[in-house]
Amino acid sequence: MSVATTPIDKMQLASPNPRSLWQNALRYIFRQRSAIVGMIILGILILIALLAPVLATHDPIKTLIGVEDVKKREPPCIHILGCPADKPQHFFGTDGNIRDLYSRVLYGARLSLIVGIFSVAFAIVIGAFFGAIAGYLGGWTDNVIMRVMDVLLAFPSLILAIAIVTVLGPGLSNTLFAIGIVSIPGYARITRASVLSIKELDYVTADRALGVPAMRILFYHILPNALTPLVVQATLGIAGAILSAAALSFLGLGAQPPTPEWGAMIGQERNQVFTAPHLIFFPGVALILTVLGFNLLGDGLRDALDPRFNR
Repeated sequence: MSVATTPIDKMQLASPNPRSLWQNALRYIFRQRSAIVGMIILGILILIALLAPVLATHDPIKTLIGVEDVKKREPPCIHILGCPADKPQHFFGTDGNIRDLYSRVLYGARLSLIVGIFSVAFAIVIGAFFGAIAGYLGGWTDNVIMRVMDVLLAFPSLILAIAIVTVLGPGLSNTLFAIGIVSIPGYARITRASVLSIKELDYVTADRALGVPAMRILFYHILPNALTPLVVQATLGIAGAILSAAALSFLGLGAQPPTPEWGAMIGQERNQVFTAPHLIFFPGVALILTVLGFNLLGDGLRDALDPRFNR
């Protein structure tokens, strides 16, 4: 008795070294220029964040009053580009409190990465847990959890984050918590949708028939296979979290002075956009490049992990 084989079966039998999903994804990512550009930008950003104490020329918090003969909001001064040798060298100039802007921008990369990564990680853990429970159990559990998520989604995310920080008080830790809270519903809905589709597959039905406990099926067999859309959304979500943190800091609700945070730096000097544009330009460009890097990488991951694009 012969068993018919499909074209996919023949391809798998002919392949001596079958690749996993993530190996294929990595292979496709390196074929996309946008994803490569995003990884380069983020790689440079991570290096800057890690090497900030080495690369910085001054303390990012202490003022230079009595240390150097400089004035507040001085423009960039680089000796090799024609700045007089008798003047102190400041690559990005000084801010309104006579602090080195270059050093503050470097340390701001650390803060932005911490806020983006940890707030999204918090949102993924909580959102994926409740989304998986809702999708697998269904019934009234699904209704209760998803109605709570719908209520959170009914509020504009930034307005809800402002309300949470206003109640808890301004500060970086409260900003991280607020951004994580408003991001939970998105990850919960994505996880629930993935679990609803995966729990109907044959191997899950076989586990149930064998008497495998429901929670073991969910967290050991279903949830690991539902991580693909979460990874893509997390990459894009970090960019949004960094922007939200910058917006809260711009309004004075996020990182408090003298913490070197890009949004706070722009907010403190927003009235000097015409008289000292370098104070807005450099932290603004750093923020734009960071968000651009995460967005490019997220788009590349989405295309690489979506089988409709892997042709």
